Amino acid sequence: MTGVPFLRHFLLQNPKEQCGMVNRLTRYAQIARVLSKYGFGIILQEFYPNDRRPDFLKKDPDLGSDDVYRRIRLAIEELGPTFVKLGQILSVRRDVLPAPLIQELQLLTDKVKTVPYEDVQPVIQETCGEEDEFCSFVEREPIAGASMSQVHRAIMADGNEVVFKVQRPDIRELIEVDLTILEDLAERAEKSHPYLRPFNPVGLIEEFSKQMRKELDFIMDGKNAETVALNMKDIPGVKIPKIYWEHSGPRLLVMEYIDGVRIDDVDALKEKHDLKKLAEVGFEAYLKQVFIDGFFHGDPHPGNLLVTDDGQIVFLDFGMVGILRPERRLAYTRVFYAIISNDIDMLIDTLADLGVKIAPDDIENFKDEMYVIYKQTENYQMDQFSFGDTMNTLTSILHRYKIVMPGSFMLMLKVITMIGDVGSHLDPEFDIIGKTTPYLNKLIISSMFSTESLDDAKHAVTREILGFPKAFRRFLENFSSGRFRMEVTVPEIRSLNDGLEYLSQKMVYSVLAVGFMISVALIAPTVVNPFSEWQGYLLMGSLVGLVLAVLKLWSQKPKR
Repeated sequence: MTGVPFLRHFLLQNPKEQCGMVNRLTRYAQIARVLSKYGFGIILQEFYPNDRRPDFLKKDPDLGSDDVYRRIRLAIEELGPTFVKLGQILSVRRDVLPAPLIQELQLLTDKVKTVPYEDVQPVIQETCGEEDEFCSFVEREPIAGASMSQVHRAIMADGNEVVFKVQRPDIRELIEVDLTILEDLAERAEKSHPYLRPFNPVGLIEEFSKQMRKELDFIMDGKNAETVALNMKDIPGVKIPKIYWEHSGPRLLVMEYIDGVRIDDVDALKEKHDLKKLAEVGFEAYLKQVFIDGFFHGDPHPGNLLVTDDGQIVFLDFGMVGILRPERRLAYTRVFYAIISNDIDMLIDTLADLGVKIAPDDIENFKDEMYVIYKQTENYQMDQFSFGDTMNTLTSILHRYKIVMPGSFMLMLKVITMIGDVGSHLDPEFDIIGKTTPYLNKLIISSMFSTESLDDAKHAVTREILGFPKAFRRFLENFSSGRFRMEVTVPEIRSLNDGLEYLSQKMVYSVLAVGFMISVALIAPTVVNPFSEWQGYLLMGSLVGLVLAVLKLWSQKPKR
């Protein structure tokens, strides 16, 4: 146990590690053993020279020829659920990590050996009481298992078929220990390796810890499912399982059992269903979730998407969701639209709005590389085109130019890419760009006339109108007081003239904008069909006038 003194010293240097030291000490030793086994124990060399390093910290000789990225993936899998989840989240960061590592991280699976029903039964009884009081049958053998939970079929006392998603015993304690260790390692990494600071390892682990704690709360999982169900209620062909809240809790989620076939099982599906329609329904559902609702299912791998006998697509597992605020949702819409329509200037401008800067010396080269992607894919036949490969190339460019995108954008990109791949698997002729471009084009145009945009325009106009009398009165007071006669020189006369011209133009366009806004408000309620009535043409003319007036108003700048 020559490794213990080092680990004890490591913990004693951190006051926050004092609580639960024995468990954490054991876990540190496990992590050190796994990292060393796969050849990542170099950090321990200063503590253990090769001739004195204990056996459990030596690399497994059978792994000597393995690729380094494969060894990273194998180490993550052996370290357990916390590290697997971290690897899965990092797998979307194509803008930060090298492509070969991303490919390995995408192979991570959190499927593990299930535990006997007797081990999880106390969790069910803790939440619901004795089994025979609320259900007539529970299938002892789980129908699915993951690192944090496993799923058992059951029949309730009222005859409803359900599934129990039940948390594995002691998983919460293990994850909390791992999160504490990861937080400490992130802090140490930033201090000892300053070049890592732009990637913000501490912030990344903080966000990851929040996500993991959310996933440990199955109530949050159920609420996410209900939110998506409410947003999808008007989309035919989509189904979300019902949650039985009276029997659910933080460690147990009881939901409707829905029988179905995995969406990637093409041979089984093509016997009963129109695969083209399935691809379209699934893709359009995700477009709505991302770009309209701003609340989307964050893990659309084929195991979480089933197809029922009547052709409905069932969404499962809402532990991970993406959430986009309205202003960020519009910005991401513009970014994605710019990418697929090859509008590089729009892309650069929108990235700047998001606070993502490109070094001035790199802009022209960046534009050239983006143009090459566009030309390479422009003439592909659909059976030759891979949207996923194109996004991989794009994110490699982002990585090369050190452009770090927001994590929520990369999750969105991952979801769209995954569901696009599912669509292409169902229908080789599935045109992801052809279906996305008009959808986003419509959203961008409609956003100009949204309630929020009109409110912003109204407030801007109001501010200008209300501010004009005060500015003009201040000018008259200064002029009448004689101060201008004492101080005015020829350059100041020019400046004064420019200021008056600027204020007068502001006033003219403000009055025009208000007039058009009033016209729209009066005419809109009377229009039934805008393309067959004179009121409709008048309404469209007023809208165009309003937009032009507001744009002109915003473009006015005082002369310097």
